Amino acid sequence: MSIRPIYLDCHATTPVDERVLAAMLPYFTEKFGNPSSISHVYGWEAEAAVKQTREILAAAINATPEEIVFTNGATEANNLAIKGVAEAYFKKGQHIITVATEHSAVIDPCNYLKSLGFEITILPVQKDGLIDLTELAKAFRPETILVSVMAANNEIGVLQPLAEIGEICSDRQVLFHTDAAQAIGKIPLDVQAMKIDLMSLTAHKVYGPKGIGALYVRRRNPRVKLAPQQHGGGHERGMRSGTLYTPQIVGFGKAVEIALAEQATENQRLTELRERLWKALLQLEGIHFNGHPQNRLAGNLNISVEGVDGAALLLGLQPVMAVSSGSACSSATTAPSHVLTALGHSEQLAYASVRFGIGRFNTQEEIDIVAKHAIATIQSLRKQTTLV
Repeated sequence: MSIRPIYLDCHATTPVDERVLAAMLPYFTEKFGNPSSISHVYGWEAEAAVKQTREILAAAINATPEEIVFTNGATEANNLAIKGVAEAYFKKGQHIITVATEHSAVIDPCNYLKSLGFEITILPVQKDGLIDLTELAKAFRPETILVSVMAANNEIGVLQPLAEIGEICSDRQVLFHTDAAQAIGKIPLDVQAMKIDLMSLTAHKVYGPKGIGALYVRRRNPRVKLAPQQHGGGHERGMRSGTLYTPQIVGFGKAVEIALAEQATENQRLTELRERLWKALLQLEGIHFNGHPQNRLAGNLNISVEGVDGAALLLGLQPVMAVSSGSACSSATTAPSHVLTALGHSEQLAYASVRFGIGRFNTQEEIDIVAKHAIATIQSLRKQTTLV
């Protein structure tokens, strides 16, 4: 039997934790009711399970359960937030501010709105991946209706200053949306303290199932209006119609519950593994650390390598480890990572990049194996380039 590579792509997705799967299973076969069927016990069981997850997610971000709207993932949540605000506040203004390093699930909806006549300001980032708050403040106009800045970057792991951004937006009475797909369960999130009006979440980055996400929509101070992007039944307070997927919702709640309980100890463990890998790779020259060294996800290490071909590098790593060179959602494209070019990297460095996404089930032994093979691969590729 072939040996599977060591999985180090936890920013693309994570395996479902066995504890999460155990919580989900009864809702496929025994408690299979529709949570909207409130006239019998099957519906009551499902409704109670959905309510419990709303409470877990709300507590995780200091919201109320009524402010949690379930979606099929963070991409839908981002689209609902951005397009929903654009349509609902169209008469107030048609200007939106976002950032060059955002996920395509934010950039693409903004580009779609641009095709409809909206004006989109895309802020650059500094070399460490952080936005310049002064530049953000300068970008506001009287017609600005929304700012969208992700909490944790999916490629370089950089954590943006959400509280400071929220304060700037609140002072100007402009809505603030953040894509927190990579952040939920990994860093503290507080929509009140950070003055966040809309927050996109997903389960599968935190050892929950794929196909389930949520959007936090503020109900007061201010009450956020959203134009629904999907109609047909009026579910989720009319914002997102469709029968709720109870097993996935249960898994989402359990995954977040576990992540919050283990957050402090797990972040320390992941930081130690990341630093162990980085220290080993520093044996080589011409290795660039991408993103801010401290303000980042504990399990993220993104590097660029001088003197090698990007495709050959990934091919050489593949037998031993499962890693990526950028976002899994855009891995099919031949263009260099837009996140790394936004940092000022050349095309060569942007192509020759590796994202190590260290996760819950990785061990120190695996990290040492990965480091040894990565070093040998890079040395071999550089030698071949020199010979040519």
